[in-house]
Formats: sequence, C-alpha cells, structure tokens
Amino acid sequence: MGDEGFMRLALVEARKGLGLTSPNPAVGAVIVRDGVVVGSGWHRVAGGLHAEREAIRSAGEGVDLRGVTLYVTLEPCSTCGRTGACTDAILEAGVGRVVYGARDVNPDHAGRADAILRSAGVEVLSGVLAEECGVLIRGFSKRVVSGLPWVVAKSAMSLDGRITRPAGEGQWLTGEEAREEAHGLRAEVDAIVVGGKTVRRDDPSLTVRGGAFREEKVQPWRVVLTQSGRESLPVDAVLFTDGFSERTLVFEDVGLEDCLRRLGDMGCNVVLLECGGVLMRGFLEQGLVDEVAVFFAPMLTGGGDFGFGLGGHLGESVVLDGMVVKELGGDVLLRGVVRRG
Repeated sequence: MGDEGFMRLALVEARKGLGLTSPNPAVGAVIVRDGVVVGSGWHRVAGGLHAEREAIRSAGEGVDLRGVTLYVTLEPCSTCGRTGACTDAILEAGVGRVVYGARDVNPDHAGRADAILRSAGVEVLSGVLAEECGVLIRGFSKRVVSGLPWVVAKSAMSLDGRITRPAGEGQWLTGEEAREEAHGLRAEVDAIVVGGKTVRRDDPSLTVRGGAFREEKVQPWRVVLTQSGRESLPVDAVLFTDGFSERTLVFEDVGLEDCLRRLGDMGCNVVLLECGGVLMRGFLEQGLVDEVAVFFAPMLTGGGDFGFGLGGHLGESVVLDGMVVKELGGDVLLRGVVRRG
C-alpha cells in the first residue's frame, strides 16, 4: 500500500470525528512501519488530544517509533493551545517521515509545520489526497477565512417541488430510510436553522435521533429566526420544553448573514437549514448556501409550499458540483456543492 492508500486509512479515522470537534476540524492519523499500521487515532473533541497524539498513544507506551511514517489528513499544528503542538509530539516520538493531506488555513499554523519538521531532519510530503482531506474540513476552513460556517440547505419535497401534503394526509413526505439519512446529516452539523413558521406549523424537535445518535455528540444548536418576536412562538413548542431547551436560540429580526456570523462566532463549522421555502430562498438569493441536500419523495402533492419558495430569477442559476445520488427506499437523495463564479 502506497502513500495514498495509507492516507485513505487516515481519512477513515478522520470521518469518525465529523460533527464532534467544532470549533476544531475533524482530523485522522495513522502510523506505519514497514508497510504495517502500528497506531491510529482521530480528534475526538475540542480540547482533547489531536489525531497525531492519539495515534502515537495508540501505538502503546514504550514502543519505539523512531523512523516511522505518520499519515495525517491535516497539516500538523505548530502552536500550543489547549493541547501541545503536534510538531513537538512528532519530534519527541522520533517520527522519520510525515505525510499530510490538506494545508491548514489557520494563519497561526499554515506552512509552519514543514519548516519545523524539516529543520529537525524529518522528511515531509504534503498534498496527498488534499482535495478529499479538504472536504472533511471545509466548514472549519470557511469559518476561519470568512467568519461564516459552511451552510447546507436540506429539504424533503415531492416531485412537483412541494414540502407539504394536502390536509389529512399526514406530515411526512419521505420514508424511514430517508429520515434516518436526514438524522445522519444532523449528526454532522453544529446548528440547525428554521423559521418561526416552521415551529408554529410542524413543532419540530430538530435533534439527532435513531442510529445516527452518538453519546459523545452534543445536540446541535436549534436556531429559530423570527421577525414577529419570541412572543409569536408557542410557549409549549418542543424546542422550548424538551430536555435540550438550553440548546434553543431565538434570533429576532436578525439578517440572514448576521445569523450565520453569530453562529460562526460561537464556533459552529457547519450549519444545516431546515427552514421553509421562503426563508430557504432568502439564503439562496443572498449567496449564503454552500451545499444542497434534497430528498425527493415519489409523489405529486400539489401542496401549498414550495421547497425553495416562489419568486423571480435567482440572479443566476444555482449549479451543483460533485453530485451524489442515493436511493433510500422509495425516495432519492440528491446532494451537491454549490458552484460559485
């Protein structure tokens, strides 16, 4: 197995941390000697050991790591925060070669690891599977550079673009498999945004449940945007009365970009929009959506609400790259990244 193969193993480790590490990125690492993995690890929570230190620890105390190769999905950090610099740990362990994927956009770290490690005689190779590694940290990268989180617009709709069904038919458009997949999306985000109308109409819980739930996952912030004030929202709504009510925030008369910037300031790397069509369209019109995930149900409902609202032209068509199509029972998920420019 070559460098790319071992980096793919590090990516497997990194994905274990999706949704758990904000404001830090999800990072994975493996340690290899003579083609055999002798240690592996992933960043589990902000303030905990970074992936490199987890991998070194997993190799076991007293194990000689001199000359091994460390594969890590992100450039090792070189400054001390709540944990020591990973470059220090690498040098202390005697690692002989470091291979990493994405470069850290944090100006405190960017590019520094190469010089530190090479000056100590460590061989460094960067950019291995950089694009795939970068996908895992795109929320972190966007927030560090712009102050705004990565925004995923998620909706479930009928084939005629409606998000509601006729009266008396029930609330759900999609089946259990699609709803389980939607909980998987929630498990990877730090906040979920809805409008006051959604709270009044659907009384959602906006929590991670089912097979996607993990004990170490802090439930996402549940953010309600309202222009009519907190008093317009039902006091007995689930968001205000369940066991996670402290995770509910109400933003009154706040602009959409300001809402996202506040969440970025709180350390949210990824935000999920589960709002109605009018509000969803507002985020699109302002160019604030980075990714779209739409669950299509095999039905035509003629409901009153469209998934992305009604109105004129968006200025230019929203084109999606890297499309993923997934069949979920009778439903289909289409997911892709918004192409800009």
